[in-house]
Amino acid sequence: MSIAAYQPLCERLGLDPDALPYTPNWSAAPDFLELIVDHVLARKPAVIVECGSGMTTLMLARCCALNGGGHVYSLENGADYAANTRAAIARHGLAQHSTVIHAPLRPYTLDGREYQWYDVGQLTIGAIDMLVIDGPPGFIQKHSRYPALPLLRDRLADDCAIFMDDAARPDEQEIVEMWLVAVPPPAHEYIHTERGCSVLRQQPHKAAPR
Repeated sequence: MSIAAYQPLCERLGLDPDALPYTPNWSAAPDFLELIVDHVLARKPAVIVECGSGMTTLMLARCCALNGGGHVYSLENGADYAANTRAAIARHGLAQHSTVIHAPLRPYTLDGREYQWYDVGQLTIGAIDMLVIDGPPGFIQKHSRYPALPLLRDRLADDCAIFMDDAARPDEQEIVEMWLVAVPPPAHEYIHTERGCSVLRQQPHKAAPR
């Protein structure tokens, strides 16, 4: 996929396509970006957290600027990627709407299994209104993105929307099945984008009737 595929989104958001933090093998596809852009412009979330940084960070921060409020907090395990994303954010004058956190992977034990996931110690924020999951990379471990929901669940707002990219892959499909056994289970919608997108929404726990 070439950088030209992002031209319509850039025109819509007023971004310079030549200054995008684009990497052919890692950048999200335009149709996934369009989904999350549509959501931010329509719902105006105040606190957005994303797992992984890059093109998504820039476009989400730009949406916050257009909305007149909102902030994107990006967890990035790669120091170089974090620096590149910060540079792109600065070039577009969006630093007040974006914080890129260098969060090296650390071990967590969940459901009797050990995972490497972002160190969330620096993520000192309020309730999360939108969560975008596009990392860590799948080659690190099986079900690499699974920890996002169990580790951040208590921080999610009642109406939080969760978008996971690459949901057409078997690993991500298994992760969604694992998430859906949570109590209460999130509502799930699969969207047929180029790489597949799973959208999950929090379902507040309802007290049992007396």
